[in-house]
Amino acid sequence: MRKLLFNRRVLISLAVVGGLLAVALWPTTVPVELGAVSRGPLMVTVDEEGTTRVRDRFIVSSPVAGRVLRIELEPGDAVKRGQIVARVRAEAPPLLDERTRAEAQAAIASARAALGRARAEEQRARATLAQLQRELTRIRELAQNRIVAPQELEAREAEAKGAEESVNAAVFAVQAATSEVQRAMARLAPPTPDAAGRVVTVTAPVDGVVLKRLRESESVVPPGDPLIEVGDPHRLEIVADLLSTDAVRVKPEARAIIEQWGGDKQLEARVRRIEPSGFTKISALGVEEQRVNVVLDFVDPAAAWTALGDAYRVEVRIVIWEAPAVLEVPTSALFREREKWAVYHVENGRARRVIVELGHQTGQEAEVVSGLSEGERVILHPGDTLSDGARVRERAPI
Repeated sequence: MRKLLFNRRVLISLAVVGGLLAVALWPTTVPVELGAVSRGPLMVTVDEEGTTRVRDRFIVSSPVAGRVLRIELEPGDAVKRGQIVARVRAEAPPLLDERTRAEAQAAIASARAALGRARAEEQRARATLAQLQRELTRIRELAQNRIVAPQELEAREAEAKGAEESVNAAVFAVQAATSEVQRAMARLAPPTPDAAGRVVTVTAPVDGVVLKRLRESESVVPPGDPLIEVGDPHRLEIVADLLSTDAVRVKPEARAIIEQWGGDKQLEARVRRIEPSGFTKISALGVEEQRVNVVLDFVDPAAAWTALGDAYRVEVRIVIWEAPAVLEVPTSALFREREKWAVYHVENGRARRVIVELGHQTGQEAEVVSGLSEGERVILHPGDTLSDGARVRERAPI
């Protein structure tokens, strides 16, 4: 009896140990997320932020130094070509201090002395010319009687011609010295009564709207000081600064998609120009980047983007390659196998590693040149613990 009980206990122990070994050695099934290899359109783009700007803008400046009167126009007001947009009252020149006045008086004295010297040179040149002309007359009479050689007559004629040119130069020197005297005296001349209070009007160069009002309150401005900016808001363009490594991939006339501009739908644009010169820009992380401006024009009619204005932010996607139907796989299924790309596809409930050849890639999809077929299911985000031949099952969606 005791022997039977002992044998039963041994059998039960062996059965338990065998069951535990079977459970431990039984192959586990790895839950994975699956995706499909499909055929569809693929588009490779260069994405960057862009800014709208008025294509033709004009900065209206003050033509004279003076006091600009208050500008009543507001940004957004429409203006016509030739319309008065600002008024500038010419100011009297400032009073000269003692030092400046003494310098001006000395300049006048110096200019008058130079004028006297130039006039003396003119008188000397005229006297020399008269003397040479009298001698030339006598030489001609002697030459007619063949008393002097023809060479002597030619030499005298050349001397008289040179004397005439010296007189002309002396006359020009007198005119220049006279102008110098007038300019020196102008610094001490009192302002004319009408020039001090004269109001100069500034007009708009083109039809458009006021983009910016650079001067609002009454203030003193120098000549050339900007007052307002005028432009046509219906002639907008987009400027996007791309990395130089991305700019070389963009071609003129390339199609572009405008997103996140505030409207309900995407806008179409086209690259008009890629600027030949780049510039350095500091990124948000403090890294120096070489950037290139790319200018785009809207393809959609103005009614589609009429809500946009100058210096509005947009998202630009410039298309550098696209195809209507290619075999594509999610990029999240790809991983590196030495120097090649590979994926795990599911075959009879097991993961099988496959080497694939890829073409164009985006952030979400990649073109499959060889290695996969349409409809195959691949494992997304494969972990390092996943191996070739492992049992897998699709993870239930959360």
